[in-house]
Amino acid sequence: MTYASQMAALQPSLDDLGTPLDEAVFCVVDLETTGSGPEASITEFGAVKVRGGEVLGEFGTLVNPGTHIPGFIAVLTGITNQMVDVAPRLAEVLPSWLEFSRGAVLVAHNARFDIGFLKRACEQLGYPWPGHTIVDTVGLARQALLPGEVPNVKLHTLADHFHAATQPNHRALSDARATVDVLHGLLERVGNLGVLTIEDLKEFEHRVSPQRRAKRTWAAELPEAPGVYTFYSQRPGQARQVLYVGKASNIRRRVRTYFTSSETRPRMDEMVRVATGVDAVVCATELEAEVRELRTIAAHGPRYNRRSRRQDKVAWIKLTCERFPRLSVVSSPADDQADYWGPFSSRSAAQDACQVIYDAYPLRQCTMRIGAKTAGAGCVLGELGKCLAPCRGNDPEGYAAVAGRVRQAFSSDLRPTVTLIGQRIAELSAQQRYEQAEILTSRLRGYIATTQRFHRLIGLSRCRQIVAAQWVGAPAPNSGWQIHVVRFGRLAAAATAPAGVNPLTTADEALRMAETVLPSPHGMPSASVEEAERIAAWLERPGVRLIDIDGDWSMPLHCGIDGADLPRLALGSYDSAAEFA
Repeated sequence: MTYASQMAALQPSLDDLGTPLDEAVFCVVDLETTGSGPEASITEFGAVKVRGGEVLGEFGTLVNPGTHIPGFIAVLTGITNQMVDVAPRLAEVLPSWLEFSRGAVLVAHNARFDIGFLKRACEQLGYPWPGHTIVDTVGLARQALLPGEVPNVKLHTLADHFHAATQPNHRALSDARATVDVLHGLLERVGNLGVLTIEDLKEFEHRVSPQRRAKRTWAAELPEAPGVYTFYSQRPGQARQVLYVGKASNIRRRVRTYFTSSETRPRMDEMVRVATGVDAVVCATELEAEVRELRTIAAHGPRYNRRSRRQDKVAWIKLTCERFPRLSVVSSPADDQADYWGPFSSRSAAQDACQVIYDAYPLRQCTMRIGAKTAGAGCVLGELGKCLAPCRGNDPEGYAAVAGRVRQAFSSDLRPTVTLIGQRIAELSAQQRYEQAEILTSRLRGYIATTQRFHRLIGLSRCRQIVAAQWVGAPAPNSGWQIHVVRFGRLAAAATAPAGVNPLTTADEALRMAETVLPSPHGMPSASVEEAERIAAWLERPGVRLIDIDGDWSMPLHCGIDGADLPRLALGSYDSAAEFA
């Protein structure tokens, strides 16, 4: 892109400029009520509509709340039960107020209170909330005025400070008129700070800096389509540094939010300050955008991304290939014919899972090498019956059987393990050792969740190819049949067949363009765990249809347990002989 075209792209459009403050219509509203709780009712409306400093109209009326006005409220506002007895009900007043305020920017002092009552009234009477832009003069005053300039931001204080023509007196129309003068005083103050539009005003109210607002032109040339966006920093003489990677169903709309008050994360504010540009890659489907985001984060490790930066930082449990196998926590599976189980989010989580196995099976926990002629002195675990003590040369066939049951606990059936741990939990509970029972229960749930997660991944990795499609209707971006080609648990291609296009033809084209994926040497997916789980979640969605499958996409029948069955199995109410035969 040439320098001239770059400068042209940076020129803001009319949409970017927003609505000038002197052209905006403000409806300043104030309510009087019977209290502040959810049961309180409106007793008076007051509103003033202004544009460019000129009053366009006023709206004021008492409202019969249909309930008693507390004495202290009557003293504060001067509105008595007799005054509202002949006043119209809220159902008669609200439609008129909605018409009066139509299309205007709503302004209120402590807007959460007044707007909250108005939204509740609309909900109770069946009117949709119009979705006005809302300006709170309390928040605006806190940002616009200097520290110590006023003792507080109460309406009476601000009215005195800006020499309002009307003094607030806890009556709705008078307070609305006073708020108009306060608003104009605040607008004059922020106008000197470069706040010229409604959009600028909202961002100023939420502490969005002018430098951050100015960068919103970056979004102008981005596509309105699903994909991945990348904020980067590139200084003269330096390589481009990726700062943040995200995904969106509409890239332009999502990127624009980083330059407005809707983005409140402090680290994102810092990221936008140091960024020098943003790039985008359009994706055929939202799943492709998710996967591309994960791969881009893994490739660059952007410092402002919190999630998915350490996709490979997981732990696995390995049942070693020694003569007397033991459990070992490793960082990744290897091509060594050993049995692996996981993944776990951390080594400590993997070690907790090891404890579940040790509590259920007398597997050795030492790391010493044990040969055929080893005859050691044994250890405390052997004396307590928690280990078969193969170091003493005891019953190698029995130890091999225990190792076989551990493999079964990993690979096919977790019910024996759950029953054994359940018996231990029952013993602890009977001894009133509830804290230990709770720890064991938590570990057991982790064991079950990890086993289900493991088989979900293994099921995908066994399939050389899966071609599946899901219909996504309008108004979603890229509506039509969204088609994905998955090979050995890795997304190899994605495409969308719009309405009227044969999805099988699109699927054939996707297959021709699909990435070649080789199987993993250790039987796991040929992608990161996070990518494989995203793909599995999509395949399991209602409405996803299989077009073609080459492989065995399945899970063992008893690799998971329904939540209702877990207590019965853990408490031993199943017939073990029948269940485990």
